[in-house]
Amino acid sequence: EDELLRSAKGWEIDRTAVHKIKKVFTLRDFGEAIDFVNHIAKIADREGHHPVLHIFYKRVTVELYSHEIVGLSENDFIMAAKIEA
Repeated sequence: EDELLRSAKGWEIDRTAVHKIKKVFTLRDFGEAIDFVNHIAKIADREGHHPVLHIFYKRVTVELYSHEIVGLSENDFIMAAKIEA
């Protein structure tokens, strides 16, 4: 996990309960936050890998973990890289 995390700049591992990686993105305003979430949704549907998304005004917290194994897999880090791109 730690080695894969080095390739996911700005992400952190949350080891409480379910191991997951997460990152908080701060956008300009609420509208931009919603656009960002919609962009993530398109990537998630295409990849078949759906993150947990929390929106609070202009902040979006993205949490990634593999639901099937209830923990982290390499796919979570790949999805993080795709969100960053």
